[in-house]
Order: sequence, then C-alpha cells, then structure tokens
Amino acid sequence: MKIKIYSLFSLLSLCVVVNAFGTYCTANPESAGTSGPTAELLIITPEALVADLYKQHNANRSPFFQTKSRARVDKYFTKATADLIWKDAVSSEGEVGALEGDPLYSAQDMKIRNFAIGKAKIKGDSGVVAVTFTNYGKKQTVTFLLQMVNGVWKIDDIKWPEGDSMVDAIKETYPAKLN
Repeated sequence: MKIKIYSLFSLLSLCVVVNAFGTYCTANPESAGTSGPTAELLIITPEALVADLYKQHNANRSPFFQTKSRARVDKYFTKATADLIWKDAVSSEGEVGALEGDPLYSAQDMKIRNFAIGKAKIKGDSGVVAVTFTNYGKKQTVTFLLQMVNGVWKIDDIKWPEGDSMVDAIKETYPAKLN
C-alpha cells in the first residue's frame, strides 16, 4: 500500500511540474504502483494539445506553412491530416497553398481578443474542443476534432466558423495530388 501511495504521490508531483510548463495531464490512481513506465500514466488532454498548438503557433513555431520539420506537424495531427498539411506546405513551395489564411483563427488579418479554449467533449476515442475568440469585434468559434491514436490525442480536423474544414480545403485544392 505504501508503494501505491508513494507512486501516486510521485505521479501527481510530476503532473504539477509538467503543468508548470504549460501542459496538462491526468493520472489514473488505479494504475499507481503497477508495472510499466510512469509516462504511461500521463495523458495529455485534448485541451492541452490545442493549447500547446496555439502556444507554439504564437511563438512562431507553428506546424503550418513550414517544411523544416515534419515532426512539428506529426506532434499535433493524425497521420492522414499531417500528410495533407505537409503535402500542402511542400506543394505550395513558399506560396499560398490551400490554407490561404491562418488555420487557427480562420483569418488572414487578426486582432484577437477574449481567447478561450473550451472543455473537451469526449466520446470514446473522439473528442471535440471549441476555441472561442473575438477577431476585429466579431465573435468566432474554431472547432477541433480529435482522435485518440495509440493512447495519444491528435487533431483530425479543424472546423472553421463558416462551416468549412481544413482537411476539406486541402483536399479540394489538391484533389489529384493528395487523394
């Protein structure tokens, strides 16, 4: 019993440290003290994945519009979606590709206020996270559709306020090359 309590305490302490760096995690107390690496007990939440994507994007380390790091794309997106984003970046050769504006804000020009990441709605291996903000005085919602892939949350698509989807936009721009 002392081992389970100590393991759970260690795990929760690790979560506090990880949270201090902007990532959220949860612990499964029933797994404390069982065999296997502690990392298996940490689950990056859908909200944390979306928050980290915006954080990296705002720090000019976005996975979009770059061809230096495929890993940057794979970190956030399902394989099929990452393939589309990467092919769009490579195919556009530094020009405007399928993603004509900023996919995280569904805009080319931004003056963002009242930014908030909503609580994930999870059903099985699927999740939905709504991000709300005001851009030039207009309230907007960008919706992230996520899938659990091998125990890790990944973004499968982004739905924009107009009802369009990032995946559909890329597929429509490059139908012969990407399908």
